[in-house]
Amino acid sequence: MDRITIQGLQVPKLGLGTFRLQGEPCRAAVESALALGYRHIDTAEMYANEDAVGDAVASSGIARDQIHITTKVWWQNLAPDAIRRAFDASLAKLKTDYVDFYLIHWPAPDMDLAAALRTLLSIKEQGGARAIGVCNFPVALLKQAVEQLQAPIACNQIEYHVLLGQSRLCDYAQRHGIPIVAYAPLAQGRLASYPQLQAIADKHGATPSQVALAWLLQQDNVLAIPKSGSPASQRSNLVALDLKLDDDDRAAIARLPKDQRFVNPPFAPQWDE
Repeated sequence: MDRITIQGLQVPKLGLGTFRLQGEPCRAAVESALALGYRHIDTAEMYANEDAVGDAVASSGIARDQIHITTKVWWQNLAPDAIRRAFDASLAKLKTDYVDFYLIHWPAPDMDLAAALRTLLSIKEQGGARAIGVCNFPVALLKQAVEQLQAPIACNQIEYHVLLGQSRLCDYAQRHGIPIVAYAPLAQGRLASYPQLQAIADKHGATPSQVALAWLLQQDNVLAIPKSGSPASQRSNLVALDLKLDDDDRAAIARLPKDQRFVNPPFAPQWDE
């Protein structure tokens, strides 16, 4: 498994996303992924599956320090006391003494970002999280966190795939040494309708999903966390780690539409800020 170093932590570039997996299917998916060699599991307070993730990790027989676990605090719980309560609840459900990344899941329109980040940093300093970060932060908010508040942001988790260009945000993150974690990296199952991707896949004896994942994983400081409930799809996603795209492939991907955003809830920030 390819890894990158983030604030001294060795984080696998390919992880397992668990959004919309709950209960027994979630537990089984995490158990399967761990058995296949995955060591990076992504969950969140809002997913209502931290208990299932915790059960799977606990029963895996794999040492806790060999598994990277990310969880997140929901945007409605960003007041300091609410963050503390949410974090304690997440740890209890995950059945662990710490998480590797603790992230703000979405920015809230009326949040006190300085207070929220101070609380996350306090959790880190007390050993509850090995690193802290954010999700769904456009450039303006990421700039505030990094430059104005000087928070040690370990990553920005964002929707990022071959159909959604994030060049401005990625450029900023790259300049400041902040890795990007790509969620919905397979464009929520919409890749098969693009013959350009199928042509690249045919050339490599691969699938469009494997091509799309490889495109992300071959970028510096980019990780990807596709959701995958079945062992077959988890195994298929692992193939992307060994798929090497060439300049012609990347040029063809660059010509795909780059304005297809599929995760845009009513409380989302202004993406172009």
